[in-house]
Amino acid sequence: MTSDSTLRDAASRWIAADPDPATRAELEAVLARADGDPSAAEDLADRLAGPLEFGTAGLRGPVRAGPNGMNVAVVTRTTAGVAEWLTAHGHAGALVVVGRDARHGSEAFATATAEVLTAAGFDVKVFPRPLPTPVLAFAVGRLGAVAGIQITASHNPPADNGYKLYDATGGQIVPPSDGEIERAIEAAPSAADVPRAAGAEIVDLLDRYLDEVATLPLGSERAVRVAATALHGVGADTLRAAFERAGFTDLHLVGAQTTPDPDFPTVSFPNPEEPGATDLLLALASDVDADLAIALDPDADRCALGVRERDGSWRMLRGDETGVLLGSYVLSTVDRTVLPDPLVATTIVSSSMLGEIAKAEGARYAETLTGFKWLVRAGEGLVFAYEEALGLCVNPGFVRDKDGIAAATLAAGLAAQLKKQGRTPLDVLDELAQRHGVHLTDQVSLRVTDLAVRGQLMAKVRETPPARLGGVDVTLEDLLPDADVVRLTGDGVRVVIRPSGTEPKLKAYLQVVDNDRGVAQERLTALRGDVEELLA
Repeated sequence: MTSDSTLRDAASRWIAADPDPATRAELEAVLARADGDPSAAEDLADRLAGPLEFGTAGLRGPVRAGPNGMNVAVVTRTTAGVAEWLTAHGHAGALVVVGRDARHGSEAFATATAEVLTAAGFDVKVFPRPLPTPVLAFAVGRLGAVAGIQITASHNPPADNGYKLYDATGGQIVPPSDGEIERAIEAAPSAADVPRAAGAEIVDLLDRYLDEVATLPLGSERAVRVAATALHGVGADTLRAAFERAGFTDLHLVGAQTTPDPDFPTVSFPNPEEPGATDLLLALASDVDADLAIALDPDADRCALGVRERDGSWRMLRGDETGVLLGSYVLSTVDRTVLPDPLVATTIVSSSMLGEIAKAEGARYAETLTGFKWLVRAGEGLVFAYEEALGLCVNPGFVRDKDGIAAATLAAGLAAQLKKQGRTPLDVLDELAQRHGVHLTDQVSLRVTDLAVRGQLMAKVRETPPARLGGVDVTLEDLLPDADVVRLTGDGVRVVIRPSGTEPKLKAYLQVVDNDRGVAQERLTALRGDVEELLA
């Protein structure tokens, strides 16, 4: 592959408009190699294949020069579009909060964001250091901001960074806002022509956030030993502070993963769901004889729990297990004289057990499309929401998003109470299964290099849906145009298939419900095999 004149012209225009000398030099070097080096030519074409799409999750992409990457120029034009969108909606000059994690480029991207907004006339407040994403979500609501922007790629690979936008509700944006913003970005001038100005005010709301976390229904017991990891992200100090504020003093952090490190050197993929990511955590939990293990993702909005099995070994709970465990607990703590009609919510790809728990507790239950942008808008009286991908909101009163710090603190309180009673989280899960049936969930995740493959497979399922899965007849429900999702359901079986919104994956979410755990496991194994064959 060689560089043609159109590609060279596009690269030259980008270089001329890039205000960052480092990325200008980076793209110039790629361009210089492209004529004689096929891999450099391919790299150049990929960098210019953008721009990065601005969706409801904002931006995510590799940190690199060019329109198809995360860099100061892209962030500058994106923020110019956001500023124009806010102004068009009557928010000119209003307050916007900017935060960041500790990934490569985060500080420079947060600075560019704040300076573009300041030059556009907004009242901009920035955090003094890298902090968890839930603190930014908290600040939007607490300060009455019209928007919040967090520079983070959450649990994406080390090479990535991202740009997450919250609106005046304190939740992530939803359509049609994403389309409006994308059009505003397209109309923005070149990055070199976007005004920037210093002058944003530094604010630190961490103490106020921690005060709120300490008011969660944690119970009276504090004797619990917890092993935890921040997976090289920004959550360790905040988790430690939250535990101290709440009175939990027996916390042991994985030392090798405590300090923020954008290279994530001890894990191949900084996501608690990925195989191997929590190996050091579970080893520490065993070594210190912990009662509970906790893994945060790098920006600390997700929380995974690990428990000791009855044979003494340790394992991580699935997201659905954690969701029903904490959801059941939150419902048991609601003061019905204050909130007589509480609501709990999860997504269409999560376990349906939360609905059974809500019914038994006389609470309302809602299922939404995937994503916390929808969960926090599930309805009035929301007290708890979760998604199977380790997202938990135990505190919708002060954070309208998933919050790994708050969820971890609440889990410690629950574990302390159970320990006092001589019980464990596994005992609670067994009791829930006895009451509501065994709900087993699993996931088939297909990572692709060509995003077109996802559309081809979705089309295949829609055009020739299977008649049987897991040994039972199933029928297909297509959720288009509301969402690119298909749902296949039969007697005690459910499969939901969708493209990931944040990763190059096609995901199939499996559920089997049965009264017998052994039978349920056999049915789930058969179902997984059928789905893997379907997506092959």
